[in-house]
Amino acid sequence: MLELLVDRQFQISVLVALAAIATVYTLVEPFLVKDRLAERMKGVADYRERLRQQQRASFAKKSGLRNTPQGMMKEVADNLRLFEIFDAAEARKQLMQAGYRGEKAVVVFMTIRLAVPFGIALLIGVYVYALDDLGLDSFGQLLATMGGFFAGFYLPVIYMQNIKQKRQGLLQLAWPDSLDLLLICVESGMSIELALQKVSVEVGEGCPELAEELGLTVAELSYLQERRQAYMNFAERTGLEAVKAMTTALVQSEKYGTPLGQSLRVLAEESRLERMQEAERKAAALPPKLTVPMIGFFLPVLFAVIIGPAVLGVMGIEAP
Repeated sequence: MLELLVDRQFQISVLVALAAIATVYTLVEPFLVKDRLAERMKGVADYRERLRQQQRASFAKKSGLRNTPQGMMKEVADNLRLFEIFDAAEARKQLMQAGYRGEKAVVVFMTIRLAVPFGIALLIGVYVYALDDLGLDSFGQLLATMGGFFAGFYLPVIYMQNIKQKRQGLLQLAWPDSLDLLLICVESGMSIELALQKVSVEVGEGCPELAEELGLTVAELSYLQERRQAYMNFAERTGLEAVKAMTTALVQSEKYGTPLGQSLRVLAEESRLERMQEAERKAAALPPKLTVPMIGFFLPVLFAVIIGPAVLGVMGIEAP
């Protein structure tokens, strides 16, 4: 093996192979990168198509036609009454704020909430009863299995909450700049639909999530009968107080004729101030978070460097 490693021909072959692999990866890598903005805009187009289909379905329902296809998960959820047990309305709202829309997402989430507790309880039961590595008695084994069941019941909810908070953080970060762009578009004479569409295109590269929400709002403004409902849906999908304030300003502007530009200017300033305060809060919370790593990792090394030579001198060992 050592002779093979020091062989000059083998080393040249390895370098040539690595260079060939790097060349192939460089050529193929651009085709593997996904366009997040294109995927989000495709979601907006799909949502617009669903709105058209809902209108057609409402017309068909009024005319007496019925078409209610159901899959296996939908049948299981209906038969077990999961929509009533797990509060389908609240689950639909949480999924919407996390970026998952449609009845299919609700059905899948309900099915996961039903299956995960039994799956985790089964795995823990097999581990504590069959393998018996922990040395638990019968009551401890039962307690561990039940604990796994209850943990599995809340794991999907915790996972969904984490996704929702990360998405809201991205929206909150890009919202002040979007309000500035919206203010410029409105004061230039654009209608609110064109302004929202323009802002969605401009912020698409930086925050595809916000571009998607703005695109959905434009689609709802085009197809819903009440514009107020489109604004309220926008606020509900994001779950941000800043967005709720903006939608309230839009509703009041259309209802009472109040100047929209002044309201957007004030809201943009408040949003920038909130973003700065959030950054300052995170910066102020950094020293306490660094206390434990410093005590656990830096101080022992520092003590070893300072006290080490003295200890070696007492022991009669010369320090290197």
